[in-house]
Parts: sequence; structure tokens; C-alpha cells
Amino acid sequence: MRRTNLTSLPAPYLKRLWVREDAGLGEQYPFNLPWLDKDFSLDFSTPVTIIVGENGTGKSTLIEALAALCGYDEAGGGKGYRPVDHSRALDRSGALLAGALRASWLPKVTAGWFFRAESFFSVARFLDEAAREANAAPPDFLSFSHGEGFVRFFAERMGKQGIYFLDEPESALSPKRQLELLRLLHEIQGSAKAQIIMATHSPILMAVPGARLLEISRAGIADTELRDTRHFKLYRDFTEDPDDFVDRALRDEI
Repeated sequence: MRRTNLTSLPAPYLKRLWVREDAGLGEQYPFNLPWLDKDFSLDFSTPVTIIVGENGTGKSTLIEALAALCGYDEAGGGKGYRPVDHSRALDRSGALLAGALRASWLPKVTAGWFFRAESFFSVARFLDEAAREANAAPPDFLSFSHGEGFVRFFAERMGKQGIYFLDEPESALSPKRQLELLRLLHEIQGSAKAQIIMATHSPILMAVPGARLLEISRAGIADTELRDTRHFKLYRDFTEDPDDFVDRALRDEI
């Protein structure tokens, strides 16, 4: 059965994020992230929001927290899915951070998906098994190559109205496959029929026209431009002179 539209209003649906007045921010991770304090807030003004930054800055933890606020499991998937048993997992930082945050919506649209590359196999297998139990045709994303399965999954899921969290979706995508995802994100940005919040290291995916690009660092979270990101500059320097770039990199001069 085709899902009807959840609202006639355009994305973004999640409008603002801030720290609860009664939240206790301690010294342990994730509450010791440099950009997180009592005055932290983050507005969402475009259908597609892209978050970039170095490893360890808290990008994935922030994505996990946002997904948890919408009712998604930290392992990824749709609402109510729990395809991965992580009852003994030590890292629950995303859920912990979510408990310290509040969010405002217009309207509150939480249907959608939380995509995590590392749990894609388990989620895809779960979807196949759930379909068979319901006597329906399984989506069978695992019959394709890793990258092809990712792109097919994105196209099938994000064609529906909702909110979608993507944590480094480029991990299994070749540059050409990243262009396919770029086109899909561009379509969503233009139609405003869904909201995307994505963390990525890919300059290709950072280049969605009209999307808001945020850089997360020890100094905080701030708007940036593609050409100002360290990711873009590194790739640019490499393509301009690969031999010199590699030589300097091997001498730890970059």
C-alpha cells in the first residue's frame, strides 16, 4: 500500500535543537564534546543539511542523537526496527546525548530511516526476513554489489516523505555511485518533500546545490563553504600534483 503524504508543508520538519535546561553535562563522553555546552543550539533551515569535520569531533554521535530523538535505534533502520542486538554494547553515546537535548518541529514528522553503513548488512537481511514473514517479496538489497545495494536502498527509501539520517553513506560508494546519491539529494533539496541530515567526508556529497553545509570542530558548529573545507582542499591538492602530495604526506608535512 502506498503511503500517503504526512503533511503538505515542505521540509525541513525538524527546525531546532538545543540543550535541555535540566540537563546535566558531565565530564564523560559525549557531554565533554568541545562544542556542547548549556548554550548549544542548532537550527535547520534547508531540506538537506550536511555535517562535515574530522574524525573524533562528534559528527556521528550527533547524528545518532538526532535519530534517537525521532525514535530510531542506534544500530540504524526504521522506527521500531532492532535488527542488531547491541544489548551489551558499551557505546551508547548517541542515546545519552539525546537525553540531554530537546527539539522543535513544524510539523513533527519522524517517519523515515536512520542509515548506518556498518549495520547495512544486518538491516538489509532483517528487511528480507520481515518481508518473507509477511508473505511479501523481499527487497533483496544484498543481491547487488555493496555500492549498488546502497544506491538502490537510498532511491527506494528516500523517495518517500519523511526525515532521513545518513551517517557517512559514501563508505561503500565509488565516486560514480556517489554522483548517483548526489543527484538524489539534489532532487530532495529542490522538492523539499523530505529532510536529510547527513554526516560525510565526501567532497562530492558536500556539493549538493542549495544544501546547508556545517563544519563541526573543537570551536563549535558553523556554516562553511565546500571550497573552505579541509576535505576539499586535500582532494584538490592531490589532484593538482599527486606525486608532490604523496611525497609530502609520506614525510608527514600535510
